[in-house]
Amino acid sequence: MDRSERAVMRLSSPDNVAVALRHLKAGETVMLDDVELTVNRNIPVGQKLAARAIEKGEPIVKYGCPIGIATAAINAGESLHAGNVETCYASTLNFKESR
Repeated sequence: MDRSERAVMRLSSPDNVAVALRHLKAGETVMLDDVELTVNRNIPVGQKLAARAIEKGEPIVKYGCPIGIATAAINAGESLHAGNVETCYASTLNFKESR
């Protein structure tokens, strides 16, 4: 596989996460906006990783919108998952019964 292909992308400029465009391997170094990120574990296509260091309690931002809160400090290149991010989708959705 040609490793010069784009491996990750930020979906919106304020995002602090990136999305894997291909399978990423633990220990691999990828480029995002001219910054090297070292992937901490295998990450499948479409999954999120930290675009920069994220502090515990900081909002996780994707598409310019908060999607969760970091429950632990997250290093740049680290996979985002249920163990280090608490989702905030439920508190932002307003479900109404349709009739």
